[in-house]
Amino acid sequence: MRAAIWKILAAWLIAAVWAPLAMAQDAGALHGTLRKAKDSGVLIIGYRESSLPFSYLNQAQRPIGYSIDICKAIVETAGAEIGRDLTIQWVPVTSENRFDAMTSGKIDLECGSTTRNADRMRTVAFSPVIFIAGTKLMVPHGSRIKTFRDLKGKTVVATAGTTNADAIEKLSTRFSLDIKLIRARDHADAFEILRRGGADAYAGDDVLQYGFLARYAAAKSFDITRDFLSYDPYGVMLRKDDPQFAAVVDQAVRGLMTSGEMERLYKQWFLDRLPTGERVGIPMSPQLEDIINATPEQPD
Repeated sequence: MRAAIWKILAAWLIAAVWAPLAMAQDAGALHGTLRKAKDSGVLIIGYRESSLPFSYLNQAQRPIGYSIDICKAIVETAGAEIGRDLTIQWVPVTSENRFDAMTSGKIDLECGSTTRNADRMRTVAFSPVIFIAGTKLMVPHGSRIKTFRDLKGKTVVATAGTTNADAIEKLSTRFSLDIKLIRARDHADAFEILRRGGADAYAGDDVLQYGFLARYAAAKSFDITRDFLSYDPYGVMLRKDDPQFAAVVDQAVRGLMTSGEMERLYKQWFLDRLPTGERVGIPMSPQLEDIINATPEQPD
């Protein structure tokens, strides 16, 4: 039953993105982001510094990761669409300033670990879903915190501007938990506050938490609780009301899914050893498998 529900959800997510985009491509003059890229030869990518393995810095302080590779494919597709090679300009963003960076025109794509939801789609647009995550609690090993109900009167750190912080606030209000919420600048700061004993728990996307355990060899020092506190499908963010560019993003991501390249990228960034030496070791979820398998082939 659960598998059937996920298959329906996967089909709905795909249809919700691709049905309107199929009608959006304008065969005439270029507009919006593609026009700007044609004139300048540049697409500006906002990246995250500590969202391992989606978007983070390698030893040379250059952005790498699963989302970064997906965005590079989008840039390549955009270049083919407008008939010129494009250069990437990299701009660092945080959880808190990423939406302003997009709506103000500072960046053209945000390639990190951003949840695609209805509230955010009122002001920005997203690619098809590229990953399924959810909020969990990371706690020191041996902690008595097993579920969100154990957070009553506790201090929780979450990254500012994330659905994780929103989830904790809502739970605290709904169940009268009186949680003290610390809003960290970025994921690395949130994890560091937990490491130093400044919070009883770190509320974050589970995949990012496993990334920190891998990066800091901390699997014996911290536990991640079992239950999800929110559902978070990730997407690449782009500007709203730019149908030409949205269609290019759609084409690029769909091409990765139908060609098998998305599964190769997943293996590279989540199962194999990373270029920076860590191994996250998270198999692809059945939910993401359903989305990829339900993706229709691109028309000839």
